[in-house]
Amino acid sequence: MTTVAPAAAVPAVIAHRGASASAPENTLAAFRRAAELGARWVEFDVTLTADGRPVVIHDDTLERTTDGAGRVAETTLAALADLDAGTWFAPDFAGELVPTLEEVLDLLADMGLGANMELKPAPGRDTDTAVVALDVARAMWPAAAPPLLVSSFSRPALRVARDVTPQWPRGLLLGALTDDWRSEAEAADVWAVHADADVIRARDVAEVLDAGYRVMVYTVNDPGRAANLWDWGVHGIFTDRPEVLLPMAGA
Repeated sequence: MTTVAPAAAVPAVIAHRGASASAPENTLAAFRRAAELGARWVEFDVTLTADGRPVVIHDDTLERTTDGAGRVAETTLAALADLDAGTWFAPDFAGELVPTLEEVLDLLADMGLGANMELKPAPGRDTDTAVVALDVARAMWPAAAPPLLVSSFSRPALRVARDVTPQWPRGLLLGALTDDWRSEAEAADVWAVHADADVIRARDVAEVLDAGYRVMVYTVNDPGRAANLWDWGVHGIFTDRPEVLLPMAGA
C-alpha cells in the first residue's frame, strides 16, 4: 500500500465538480463558488480532446453541460472554446466555458484550494489521458500545496499515476465494493477507495478500513446520510452542496 499519507490535508468535505449545486459543474465559476462557500478542496474530472488537450468536463459527450453536440474525444480544443458551458445551468452563467486543465490548476493554486483530479479517459485513451494530465499537473501543481489526490475508474490510468507521480496519493473509484477490489487497490498502490454512497454498506466501510485504506464516498447532499456515513468511519464525502455539510464537519 502507498506510503503517501496526506491524511491531515484531505478534508472531510470536498466540493464535487466544484459547488455544482450553485454553479455549472466543472467550470471556473463552480470552483470559485466552492471557495466562497468555505470548501478547502474540490474534485474535478479531466479528459482529452481530439487534439490531445486535457480539459475539465465529466461526460463523454457535450449535450448535457454545453450547447454543443458530439463526443469530447472527437472535438478539438478550438471547437470547445466556442461552446457555452453555463447557460444550461442558469442564464447568469452564460458564456462560461469548458476549462482546460491548465486554467483549472492555475485558478486552484491562486485560491489555495486542494484538489482531487479524476482521470476520466475516453475508451482506448486510458494511458494517453493519464500521461498528458499528469504531465500538466506535475508542471503546475504548487510544491507547497497539499499533494494532488488522483482517482479513476480506469485501472490502467491509475497504474500510470502510480508510475509517473508516485508522490501523489491515488484513489480507486468503484460503484459497489467488488469481490476483487483489494487486488485492484494493491495493483495501483492506492491510498483510498472511493465508493458510491448510495450502495456502500457499513460492512463494506469496515472491510476497507480493516485493510488499511481510507474511505471516500460520492455524492452526498443529505446531511442525515452524511452523518450516518461519518459514523461508519468514512473519511471524506464528495458533495454538490459543501455549504450544507461543512458545518457538520467542523470546517
